[in-house]
Amino acid sequence: MFPRVSIIILNWNGWMDTVECLESVYRIDYPSYDVIVVDNASQDESIEEIKEYAQGKLKVKSKFFDYNPKNKPIKVFELDEEEALKGKFNRPLYEKYDPDRRIILIKNRDNYGYAGGNNVGIKFALGVLNPKYVLILNPDTVVDPFMVRGLVGTAEKDKKAGILGPAVLYYDYNGRIDVVDFVGAFLIPWKGKEIRLGYRRPYSSLPKSPREVDKIEGSCMLVSKEVFHNIGLFDENFFCYWEETDLCIRAKKMGFTILVVPTAKIWHKISTSTGGYLGDFFTYHFYRNKFWFLRKNYPKSAFVAHVVYVILYEAPFKFAQLVLKHRKPKTFLKYLKALRDGLFKLTLSPI
Repeated sequence: MFPRVSIIILNWNGWMDTVECLESVYRIDYPSYDVIVVDNASQDESIEEIKEYAQGKLKVKSKFFDYNPKNKPIKVFELDEEEALKGKFNRPLYEKYDPDRRIILIKNRDNYGYAGGNNVGIKFALGVLNPKYVLILNPDTVVDPFMVRGLVGTAEKDKKAGILGPAVLYYDYNGRIDVVDFVGAFLIPWKGKEIRLGYRRPYSSLPKSPREVDKIEGSCMLVSKEVFHNIGLFDENFFCYWEETDLCIRAKKMGFTILVVPTAKIWHKISTSTGGYLGDFFTYHFYRNKFWFLRKNYPKSAFVAHVVYVILYEAPFKFAQLVLKHRKPKTFLKYLKALRDGLFKLTLSPI
């Protein structure tokens, strides 16, 4: 038996990435899955283009695979957000189609960010389809055909496994596709930082065995339904950044293990969706949310230690990086605003 996996792909103004991701998903070597695309109120032609892809009118080009016309057309089951949350869905008709010949398209009224957008898909999946696992997958990724099988196989062998992730490789690292970006991480709370495993190493150098870690990257997370039932969904206060880390830490506190499975892999177009690590959007949300995450999940002593670290090291470093080196004073002001809002704007109580 292969437990059911609902794959949720959150799209926002990025249909070109999304259809490449979809084409790779429909090639997976796994017999029991759903594909749910949640559109976060895109302002471009995403809805129309995704439908064109499903109809076989849009041929996807990728260096990772050849386009497969044999599973087209793909039946589109389209719902608005209200219908999805109320479970208004023709499941008997849906189940008549093979997994690679069907897609669920949910249209959100607004852009709820990573956390809120994915939560709409998770609520629908758990309430209507009842999968054993939910796979959260970024639209700017390409998946290996054996990725889902590898994650699920590992999860089925470990009753405590709550959240699992693959090795995340660069989609293009100076022309190479074998360079690792992320294969799990351990957290250093007082610094508000993580020790990334395998960073920029060749994929062939990674150990093959699953390993317990503190966090899995949000670009691809296999989450047991038991995790959601026990700790809830993504915290929508975060909007974007640190919400997957928050989910992992909450799961660990409830006794679940967080595992990285290096033999499973995806390729990720790093930073294509938010403007890069020196952009205003990333700078504000990342550093604001870091304060919220630490305040919510760690003792007060760790939070105070981090504030001291920010004053003595991080803030001077960001000034040198953003103002002196990159001539981006407005982005540095976003950083200062993030510190202010992270410290004073919202009080989060631990879960």
